[in-house]
Amino acid sequence: MNDAPDAPGYWGPSDQQYQPFPPYQPAQGPAAPAQAAGIPGHPAPQPGPYGPNGPYGANDPGHRTGHSQQPPVYWDPDAEETQVMPPVPADPGPRPVPPSGADPAEGPAREAGRLSGPLFRDEQPGTAEPGASETVVLRAITDDAPPAPAGGPYPGAPGGPAAGQPFLVPSSHPAQETPVAQADPQPQPPQRKQRGGRNLQAAIGVGVGLGAVIVASLFVVKALFLVVVIAAVSVGVWELTSRLAERKEIKAPLVPLVAGGIAMVATGYWSGIQWAAASLALTGLAVMVWRMAEPPENYLRDITAGIFTAFYVPFLATFVAMMLAADDGPQRIVLFLIVTVCSDTGAYAVGYKFGRTKLAPTISPGKTREGLAGGIGLSMLAGALLMELIIDGGSWWQGLILGGCAAVTATLGDLGESMIKRDLGIKDMGTLLPGHGGIMDRLDSLLPTAPVVWLLLAAFVGS
Repeated sequence: MNDAPDAPGYWGPSDQQYQPFPPYQPAQGPAAPAQAAGIPGHPAPQPGPYGPNGPYGANDPGHRTGHSQQPPVYWDPDAEETQVMPPVPADPGPRPVPPSGADPAEGPAREAGRLSGPLFRDEQPGTAEPGASETVVLRAITDDAPPAPAGGPYPGAPGGPAAGQPFLVPSSHPAQETPVAQADPQPQPPQRKQRGGRNLQAAIGVGVGLGAVIVASLFVVKALFLVVVIAAVSVGVWELTSRLAERKEIKAPLVPLVAGGIAMVATGYWSGIQWAAASLALTGLAVMVWRMAEPPENYLRDITAGIFTAFYVPFLATFVAMMLAADDGPQRIVLFLIVTVCSDTGAYAVGYKFGRTKLAPTISPGKTREGLAGGIGLSMLAGALLMELIIDGGSWWQGLILGGCAAVTATLGDLGESMIKRDLGIKDMGTLLPGHGGIMDRLDSLLPTAPVVWLLLAAFVGS
């Protein structure tokens, strides 16, 4: 769009500079009679610089009004663009009859020469807008714009555009030109992201490392695996209580929870389930007493979160220690870990390839029913093989039952921790394990599966 200067004027011979009109000078001498102008009550027009006898001549190319093909324009200081006025018809038609009480000498003469249409942008036109042939199309002026034709930029001039074609009106303010809207760029194809937003190579490397540590601790000195369990429980308790404090301002006492967790795992391994349950009860009492040192506000909320943490992490992990305490403890731990890992792996592989129906879209959008079926099938297959091969007195059909139950509880455990993380507004519980998140992100399916596998093994082959 073009912005014209405030004062009326004309375009110079080069059509690149806007010149103001000379100020109006009244005629020297006696005023001419009004009838000489042809309009009653008005003085005769004075000779100006444009016309047959003017210094610029009637056909001066720099005079904007000398181009018959360009429609008249006007400019408002508050407007953002030059507006196009409808042209004055050559034959205005019969003069309208002046209303009663109006001066017949002024009304008809003014109405015949008055421009129609809105004078400002905010006025509502009473008639239809001018047609496309009456509109001047302006292009943006840029540094690399082609020069104007030698004969002038207006239609009808030698070398200029044909009549009815868009033409360029130079502006005295090139910086204020509105650039031509560019076509929208072609959308780039989205980059393929890794599933789950995790580094698969790092996840595999960390998983292999953890497996090596577990195997070495199980089959070298069985009690070393108990140390691994206690370390995992302690870190898991710290991660959970830290996220509760950060996201919900819940102050679950960490010291009694870690101490109680160690006691639960140790007593479960050495003395069995009765002492582990007693340790859980004492841990709950310790949490209540420890929290009394703080102000009473939110006391119930904090101790509730503390008792939940004691049950969720260390008490469920105690069943792993009790499986380890059996004579074939390392084999039972291997069975427990493999059926759980097969559940996750089968669900991932089948869901990635064939997953269509969401299992729980509001909790975990990535899980599908097809993936759950794949996880259950692979876990049952692994359970049948391992139960027959490495467990004394075990049978393949027992392995099918154990694998199917383990896959279901592993999926429920994963969904349960997903609910906790969504409530907290986080993606991972920690960043300790590259490609996996935190310790709790790996224990989510193992913890609920441990009591189920321990119970089924005790029922099938004894404890």
